[in-house]
Amino acid sequence: MTEIFVDADACPVKSEVVRVAERHGLKVFLVANGGIRPSPSPLVQIVVVPDGPDAADMWIAERIGPADICITQDTPLAAKCLAAGATALRGNGEPFTQANIGNALAMRDLMADLRAADPFRAGSGKSFTKADRSRFLNALETAIQKAKRLTR
Repeated sequence: MTEIFVDADACPVKSEVVRVAERHGLKVFLVANGGIRPSPSPLVQIVVVPDGPDAADMWIAERIGPADICITQDTPLAAKCLAAGATALRGNGEPFTQANIGNALAMRDLMADLRAADPFRAGSGKSFTKADRSRFLNALETAIQKAKRLTR
């Protein structure tokens, strides 16, 4: 059965994931190193991992499988999820795919190098919008429907 794994530390769509998962009866793992409010939903499991680099990512990568869905902004985690046969979505609904993951990893590395070269370089400054939330909900619904077809 499909499960949803959320890299929850900075995820702006946790409540949307839970709402959609409840409608479909899917288990959700909210994985973070702390600071997550408990959910009243019996389908939600809060997973608190130890502090440390990529602890949440490693927990998810070790457990995710085909027909599962991961919600993350972390490109290397998305690559691991795709390698496991899972679906990976950004919080704005953009899918990570086999066709775009290589470019996404390269862009991540390039941006890290640029930030290292100019420590005063600001981030993208792009805020999360209602359109992003709507796009995410549509993408999650599509991913769940696809996963259901795979598990029949």
